[in-house]
Amino acid sequence: MAVHGRQSLRDLFDESPTPHIAHPPRTHHRHFYVATDGSYRPTGDGGLGVVIETRDGTRVARVAVPDTAPNNNVSEYRALHLGLDVLAARAPPNARVGVLIDHDSLAANVNTEVLAAADPDWRQRRPTSLPTGSENHWRGIRARIAGFAELRAARIDGRENPAHPLANAPDEYAHVNHQKDRCVMPSQLSAVEQSESSSDDPQFPPPSRFEGRASD
Repeated sequence: MAVHGRQSLRDLFDESPTPHIAHPPRTHHRHFYVATDGSYRPTGDGGLGVVIETRDGTRVARVAVPDTAPNNNVSEYRALHLGLDVLAARAPPNARVGVLIDHDSLAANVNTEVLAAADPDWRQRRPTSLPTGSENHWRGIRARIAGFAELRAARIDGRENPAHPLANAPDEYAHVNHQKDRCVMPSQLSAVEQSESSSDDPQFPPPSRFEGRASD
């Protein structure tokens, strides 16, 4: 269940705007919520952070890994690519997903892609501007978007993003990568809880080296 004293990802999602997409009450009917963040430092010791929960606040996974993205914009794309890769390995294809990010243009691009995918003629309603160096990760993000039943992104305040500390201090939070991740299936999606995943090396590398990536 959710940690006492802090908002669940579902609460944060419900209270935040979803660029380009109306936010009707049913938007809280997500099966999974994934919050991601990327940090950049000129010294090369940036990081990527991911937090995944079910709708009732049960934690599925946390990831905190070092990263050497060339700038902050690219690090945000790398973090979302990683987060969706991690979620895709733990969620069924008919899952409805809420994404929480504190990067305006990335949230807008994700929802623009969602709208375009819903159009039978694949007409993009708004131009997508990508930061140089993020093109491969954007292809991976688009593939993951297409792989879920529903997905939309909410723009949250960076101060409320639970993935922020993981991205900004990946060495300090490295222990979260050794916690057992759970394939927790919401009751509305599956009547039987899935078994805990196990791995000899639960560390998750950046998406450029993640084996479960859709594209790089």
